[in-house]
Amino acid sequence: MKLHFSITAAEELRERGGGRYVLYSVCLEGFLLGKARYSQLRRWDAQLRQLFGNAVPAFPPKFYLVMTKSMADERRSQLEQYLQNVTLDSNITNSDVFIAFFRKLQQDTFKIQTERAFLDVYLADGSNIRLDIQTSDTAERILEVTLCKMGLSRELIKYFSLFFFQDHDDGALSVVKKVAEFELPYVSLQSMKELHCKLGIRKWYMDPSLDTLLMDCRASLNLLYMQAIQEVKRNWVKPTEGQMQELELLQENANKAKFLELIREVQFYGYVRLDPCICDYPEGGCSADIYVGNNEINCCIKLPINQTKEVSFKINRLRSWQVTFLGATKDGEEDTLELRFEYNDSGTWQWIILYTKQAFLLSSCLKKMISEQMMKASKEGQEMVVHSGFISRKRFLVRPNEEDCVFEKIREEDL
Repeated sequence: MKLHFSITAAEELRERGGGRYVLYSVCLEGFLLGKARYSQLRRWDAQLRQLFGNAVPAFPPKFYLVMTKSMADERRSQLEQYLQNVTLDSNITNSDVFIAFFRKLQQDTFKIQTERAFLDVYLADGSNIRLDIQTSDTAERILEVTLCKMGLSRELIKYFSLFFFQDHDDGALSVVKKVAEFELPYVSLQSMKELHCKLGIRKWYMDPSLDTLLMDCRASLNLLYMQAIQEVKRNWVKPTEGQMQELELLQENANKAKFLELIREVQFYGYVRLDPCICDYPEGGCSADIYVGNNEINCCIKLPINQTKEVSFKINRLRSWQVTFLGATKDGEEDTLELRFEYNDSGTWQWIILYTKQAFLLSSCLKKMISEQMMKASKEGQEMVVHSGFISRKRFLVRPNEEDCVFEKIREEDL
């Protein structure tokens, strides 16, 4: 499925020789990954084409006339679609050409050279593993080194992933985003300094029953146990009073396997919990706690009449969804996002809207649930309708140069 690439801004710059060019801000899941010119992307496309031929989607054509503002907007949109479509083929995203391009793009944008560095990877219990790395190491490499250092079997690495987390002053913890395999965690952390993020490991599957595949390895058992304890302490799960008493007893006796067996029966275990957000269901302006997992989006909605309503949106009744940038907040500090999904409610399709800064994370969770369903259906010889996820934008930010610069003055040879 497509990665969440977007081009959120185009900046017009002037070269020393007087020529003008446009620098596109390439974002992944809403965070700046790097800045690139059209000519850089075109050369990269040519390299991909040499390896993969027609499997590479069509690249936006050159303009041989003077480029107008509308043409510039069209190009931005086309480049964005190209980046999304090129990631549909895992052979491409796993290739050296793909990885090397984004490695260089990240390092050049944030001016970080390849050199030795130390990187802390945090576990769910708050402890950390300090790694001796190269600043150019990808998330795939760092995850593999970390888990192998913990003694995890290599065949189980695919069930875990790196995430960026954010600690808040009130003690709350937010999952900011999943780190892409080709992303450079060291560089990303430098670019996200203002958010004070940490790099951590979580299991990466949405079906809690998959825990059973990891129980025979001591390292994976410990990782699952630490995450389960974290979810209990932070009230991310909702055990009954009886379940809580049993869990406390099992924890006292350090019976990790039985603890994990019991907690799989607890509501919201193994779900990704989002920060409180606003939704338009059953009416506009309602605040909601969102839990995503086990083939559902569960919303604990606070109604204006001081009542709470729990609503479960099942993934098999969801047809499509989209993430939309709504523009900057009033104070101009950050972009606001919405995720809307088309849902079949009693035979009628309707759009449900969630206003959350974690919209891309929610979208990633939806894609993961669908891929797990598809894999399960293929094993059972069943066909499954693929739900579509896509990105749109209501507002596109253009930052022009201060000196009389308009896109009409940019020619193709300048790019």
